[in-house]
Amino acid sequence: MFEIESKNQDEIIISTKTTTIKFDIADGIIDANLAVGKIQGPGEFEIGDIAIRGIATASQKTVYVVEIGGIHIGIIGGIEENLDDIVADILCTSSVRAIREIEPKLIIAMGNVDGMVADLKLTARTEKKLKVKNLDSLPATKEVVVLN
Repeated sequence: MFEIESKNQDEIIISTKTTTIKFDIADGIIDANLAVGKIQGPGEFEIGDIAIRGIATASQKTVYVVEIGGIHIGIIGGIEENLDDIVADILCTSSVRAIREIEPKLIIAMGNVDGMVADLKLTARTEKKLKVKNLDSLPATKEVVVLN
């Protein structure tokens, strides 16, 4: 089980029982309170029970795919490049194009929620934190969640 929360539209925080990692999409920085400091840029990392793959985009930004217990979480913000490299059950984004191409089960809105739900013809629900137990606990049909 893990939780996802967000303090602002450029930040996603993922917590398991043993690990908490903050992803800052605007700056492309991962902060897991490691002794070596913050992580930035592409590469593959394992922090506790969380596996992370940073993917470089054509515009020199980094998007992240996180894997926890067989669930893949794409953290891309508004980036619409290198979408073919991303497979995600949960997608943290503000891009309708990315949602259509990646086809996640659950969308965590990062930005203009009203425009997103109107384009996708979906409704959004608001949560403080999103708790995910396992892959089977994800919705059967596409849902949008707003974290605040």
